[in-house]
Amino acid sequence: MADQQALQRVRESFVLQGAMTTLGAQLTHVAPGEVDISFDWAAALTQQHGFIHAGMLSTALDSACGYAGFSLMPGDAGVLTIEFKINLLAPARGQRFRCEGRVLKPGRTIVVAEGRAYAINDGQEKLCATMQCTLMAVQGRESIAGK
Repeated sequence: MADQQALQRVRESFVLQGAMTTLGAQLTHVAPGEVDISFDWAAALTQQHGFIHAGMLSTALDSACGYAGFSLMPGDAGVLTIEFKINLLAPARGQRFRCEGRVLKPGRTIVVAEGRAYAINDGQEKLCATMQCTLMAVQGRESIAGK
């Protein structure tokens, strides 16, 4: 599949995700094997201390990794995460957050990606989480194909 077609599929699929709408997230970087998703701090996304809840950060990182992998998959494939591990390195305290997904090993069926989440305050980024993510290219299932 041509790179531009794959990147357009990422953009089209992203708008279908209700979870990303809930986060108020936006695609801020899309390239073959690379996706960044950003969102602003919001009280509805926090835990009891006012930090972004780990579940919310995990959701954005999972999507960034998933779309990074999806950008390299065949046009008829859909993407599903089959495993991830997150390391929470610092409280997710910031005005804005940037979650990046990068493909480490593309494969025909299995893709391995890594993610990094940054809290942004006054233009300064601080790494607050990392993720290792394993993805599967799903083909032959109409309900999943191409999204």
